[in-house]
Amino acid sequence: MSTAPESPMKVLVYSDDANTRAEIRMAIGRRPAADLPKVEFEECATQPAVVARLDEGGVDVLIVDGEAQPAGGLGVCRQAKDEVYDCPPVLAIIGRRDDGWLATWSRADAVVGLPIDPMGLANALAGLMRQRVQNRLPAL
Repeated sequence: MSTAPESPMKVLVYSDDANTRAEIRMAIGRRPAADLPKVEFEECATQPAVVARLDEGGVDVLIVDGEAQPAGGLGVCRQAKDEVYDCPPVLAIIGRRDDGWLATWSRADAVVGLPIDPMGLANALAGLMRQRVQNRLPAL
């Protein structure tokens, strides 16, 4: 018997590469941890689409591809942290270990590296989902 909440949590995945978005979805699966609800994925391939979707509200976690072009995921993360009321936690995927400083600058809440480790990605997302459940602010 599961004690996970029934309503799914929305995870927005940003990458200009459809293969990267698919790899992220496959690595996470339907539920990153038994105590969490299922994940409902939404995808964006451009920075304007991410901004528009975040402005609508209802996103629980944002996953950004630091290697996305032309707008890198870390810049998108920084913009979201600066501009979005009750910004969801952001998980950044970086291509190089040396980009860790840039992930810190972007104010990403968690960082994982490439190549994607499914267990590492799922664990990082699970931690951010738990954080979101505890820290969600009321709607304005």
